[in-house]
Amino acid sequence: MALPVSHEQPEQQEQPVAEEGPQPAAAAPAPGRRRAWWARTGLAALSGLALALAFPPFDAWPLSILAVAALALLTRGRTARHGAWLGFAFGVPFFVLLLSWLRPVGWDATVGLSLIEALFLALMGAGLALTSKLRGWPLWGAVLWVTQEWMRDRLPFGGFPWGRLAFANTASPLTPLAALGGAPLVTFAVAGSGTLLAWAALAAARARRTDTELPWRTAVGAVGALALVLVGYAVPVPTSADDTVKVALVQGNVDRPGMDFLGRPMEVLDNHATATEKLAADVAAGKVAKPDVVIWPENASDLDPFTDPAAYARIDEAVKAVGVPTLVGALVDGPDEQHVQNEGIVWDPATGPGASYTKQHPVPFGEYVPFRDELSKVISRLQRVARDFYPGDHNGVMQLGPARIGDVICFEVAYDEIVRDAVNQGGRVIVVQTNNATYNNTGQTEQQLAMSRLRAVEHGRAVLIAATSGVSAVINPDGSVQQRTGEMEQAVLNAVVPLRDGRTLADRVGAGPEWVLAVGGVLACAFAATGAVRRRRAERRGADGEREPQRTA
Repeated sequence: MALPVSHEQPEQQEQPVAEEGPQPAAAAPAPGRRRAWWARTGLAALSGLALALAFPPFDAWPLSILAVAALALLTRGRTARHGAWLGFAFGVPFFVLLLSWLRPVGWDATVGLSLIEALFLALMGAGLALTSKLRGWPLWGAVLWVTQEWMRDRLPFGGFPWGRLAFANTASPLTPLAALGGAPLVTFAVAGSGTLLAWAALAAARARRTDTELPWRTAVGAVGALALVLVGYAVPVPTSADDTVKVALVQGNVDRPGMDFLGRPMEVLDNHATATEKLAADVAAGKVAKPDVVIWPENASDLDPFTDPAAYARIDEAVKAVGVPTLVGALVDGPDEQHVQNEGIVWDPATGPGASYTKQHPVPFGEYVPFRDELSKVISRLQRVARDFYPGDHNGVMQLGPARIGDVICFEVAYDEIVRDAVNQGGRVIVVQTNNATYNNTGQTEQQLAMSRLRAVEHGRAVLIAATSGVSAVINPDGSVQQRTGEMEQAVLNAVVPLRDGRTLADRVGAGPEWVLAVGGVLACAFAATGAVRRRRAERRGADGEREPQRTA
């Protein structure tokens, strides 16, 4: 990757401050500087709110491009410190609105997580300010959005990928790009469109101030931004089936959403067993075709069937009634008394439980408590997480009847490598077992559904979402939703879905493009920061030379 060229190079004629219009802040009186500072802060916050509206349940995806453009304009020509503040002011309202589905846990949890996530946008804001002084800054701005997501997807405690630009564009013209480079490429295209739009707007503003014709930069920027949005239409999304399978997704429902959704022991399990037995009765009556497989959601059994005879018997009774292999989500005792495992278990009507998948990426503070001994003394609410979830050590590829599935559990659908590994290791259809009962009617389920739609396109696979209380869905390999349930209802979805063996380009290249872009963003920031230090040193030397008294003969 070639290093960016500084604005100090002779061939670069325009200076960032000249493009912005207002005079440098240092030339304005102190009250004027304060007003400008607060105005920029307010605009950054409004832009963050606009970005949140691009995501479900609002789904105004064009706002993702406009929000990126706004932050690029606000940080253009600023100092790194000011850029960091603007990024933080952008990030806090963005995440508070996006993650408002956490409110059943508590608004303090929503705000606390939002502040942590906004720190990454603060770092990006500083980077945007630094690289805005480089030639080709729209490119480096787009790269930095990927860098920020790359960091946030991994840190801290394994990261939290919610709020990636790609997840706001799971039903937009940009979506097919996921088949080429996954979510990082979609993010890069969204951000690139936004920064090019900012570049065009700056050129147009300069032309208006100087009463000249619109420069070529305006046309190139606008056309480039539009081209990035539309280029996805040229990307073929593989959908042809090598085989098919008849599936039934059982949504048994819970009696009370919120933190105490499990209710009484056996309650949730009995809901799913009863719904499965109703499916069996409908099959016997000829109302629906007999499925090849049945899929239950995460936590469908609230008791460990291997240690609780009643739970084992109830599951076995329901599976025998429907007469086909069933994927059962269950909480299973871990290797010691302090741990529990979140599993998907293949349950055969003749031989009982067989292969299983254990969730690899438990959610910190939700499914396990880091620094439990220390934090539980300060935050009493953490004591409600009585036992930590023990992570699995292998992917979710399992044989379920005639289908070789790639199982992921709940929030794992947000992590690129977990889903990609399941596909690359042989999963012909992606199954997402999930339990969102804590967050029903908050928008969280819609956001997770959007992620699953992107995964379908990225991997060219049908995606089957089985949820305890909604939203369960059947998603085609092109990302379209074939069927879905509502929330807080008992329902069964019956569908014929394709099984595919081919891999997309995104499957083959893996995380390589993301790492290249992310490291490119870090190098661009380092180059820009080094150039800024050199300029300041040169300015100080020049000032010292001017102050040196002249010698007389």
